Amino acid sequence: MDQIALTVIVLGAMLALLAGGVWISLALGICGGIAMLIVKPEVPLGKVLADSLWGSGNSWELAALPLFIWMGEILFRTRLSDEIFRGLAPWLNWLPGRLVHVNVLGCGIFGSVSGSSAATCATIAKIALPELKRRGYDEKLSLGSLAGAGTLGILIPPSITMVVYAVAAETSIIQLFLAGFLPGLLVMTLYSGYIVVWSMLNPDKDPPADPPMSFRKKLAESRNLIPTGLLILFITASLIFGWATATECAAWGVTFSFGIAAWSRMLTWEAFRQSVIGTVRMTAMIMLILACAAFLSKSMAYTGIPKQLAEFVATLQLSPYMLIAALTVMYIVLGTALDGISMIVLTTVVVIPLVKQAGFDLIWFGIFMILVIEMAEVSPPVGFNLFVLQAMSGKDSVFVARAALPFFFLLVAAVAIITIWPDIVYVVPRWAFPNSSG
Repeated sequence: MDQIALTVIVLGAMLALLAGGVWISLALGICGGIAMLIVKPEVPLGKVLADSLWGSGNSWELAALPLFIWMGEILFRTRLSDEIFRGLAPWLNWLPGRLVHVNVLGCGIFGSVSGSSAATCATIAKIALPELKRRGYDEKLSLGSLAGAGTLGILIPPSITMVVYAVAAETSIIQLFLAGFLPGLLVMTLYSGYIVVWSMLNPDKDPPADPPMSFRKKLAESRNLIPTGLLILFITASLIFGWATATECAAWGVTFSFGIAAWSRMLTWEAFRQSVIGTVRMTAMIMLILACAAFLSKSMAYTGIPKQLAEFVATLQLSPYMLIAALTVMYIVLGTALDGISMIVLTTVVVIPLVKQAGFDLIWFGIFMILVIEMAEVSPPVGFNLFVLQAMSGKDSVFVARAALPFFFLLVAAVAIITIWPDIVYVVPRWAFPNSSG
């Protein structure tokens, strides 16, 4: 059977399984089995499956995944979310848009310790939406900024999605983490810049400023953010200066998170139990997806499809910009139906050879993928951040999607910027690891 017919069969089976509500992990495994039975029926399927399952989980780098998830789960159950709005608000009173910028900064701070877009969006929205509404801020701007800024949870390290990509693409987790810092700041700057411009163009929708507050009072309001700030600085410094590996940073992060929870007097047995349950559920789901994706990857290698596809794209002689534009459109379409982790494990088997053939660095491409996954989080009809905000605000899906649309285009702009100026991605990893390539 030729590769085109086999590709149609495998993709058709995948779509049918997903449409039927089959778990993404099982769909991946079944499609891998179908490909193996068609192309190499003489190969022992059970042995290949067992090797793939063991090899996907037998990774020291992957040990960082449950630890970072646990760190976010612990902090999610402290008073951190309550203190973010209160601690940041006094410092933003002078900016056009004022407290709306708390959405961006708050999501950036919480995202740097949670590693999850959904957790970041839900946590900050729970605090910010009622407060902004009470103070008279424009609801569409508030919802849109939360939808966009909530995606920072997977861009600013440590990020669960980055760990999954690094394992799937067999690249450095720590360099990928370092590469996310400046693009994260870039996206935050674009968001805040839009809020400033919108507020200057709509001054009648911007509530009056709060009464002036002394510097000492501002510090007093922000004192409860100090432990979390120190945790972020410690993890960042450890990554940049090479004091610890990504896995070691995750372990220290869990330890300090327990310390913060104890300091805030929220470390109860129930909170501990819920954090462990949440971590086990999330880790088990991701590990099963990665294991089945590894099996599909090995099956596709037997078929020769990825190699032939890479050779075919090479014959088209697409420019790097055209390839990135095509991949951006593809991921935006995929993002309307799949979550970020599923997008990574479903596409890396085929896309990574294309990216290598085109001469792109895998660290840069990892940041590109994170940005397009962020677009998926705010893309109707199944953008998860839109679901979160729809439930919290009581608004219909069309209203929330329209509110998020400007921030979707800002993410498109961010992709264009890092494509034209890739050093935005490389500068921190190169500074920390001067002998590395990229």
